[in-house]
Amino acid sequence: MIEPTRSTFNPKKILVPMDFSPSSISALTTTIELARLFHAELYLLHVIPMLPIVTGIEFPTSFYPNQEFLADAEKESEKKMAEFVSNLLGQGIKASSKVEIGNDVVGNVLMVIEREHVDMLVISTHGMSGWRPVVFGSIAEKVVKLAECPVLLLRSAKILDKDDPKGAK
Repeated sequence: MIEPTRSTFNPKKILVPMDFSPSSISALTTTIELARLFHAELYLLHVIPMLPIVTGIEFPTSFYPNQEFLADAEKESEKKMAEFVSNLLGQGIKASSKVEIGNDVVGNVLMVIEREHVDMLVISTHGMSGWRPVVFGSIAEKVVKLAECPVLLLRSAKILDKDDPKGAK
């Protein structure tokens, strides 16, 4: 009989992607308990999505987010993230945050995992139903498939979809 090997899982840095939705705030609340349990540092990430540049297609200039919009979004996001970090530090939890702008939210999350030597990722779903996840895909689903660290996927309550005549169950 093969003896099971004992391994200890003790994350020292936990990444929490934040989009300021109720489900991401709920994920942060859960992660606070994990940080206390493991004496881990929390790293909060907010990615401001930017539309990819498509060659060969002419879009009106107003279609792309302009620099002023991105600068305002970044400033507002940094303010919100600073409030979260301040709250965490006030609870005795080591925390830091970063706001990034990128064409690929999943790619940004994966780069941060590697760059910051993240031991664990905690991410929430949004519980969407209907056509949106089919068309746009799920960031959480992609991250779960591609992340090279342990991932805790927290399912949030389903959001009613006005385009789904049955409603979310």
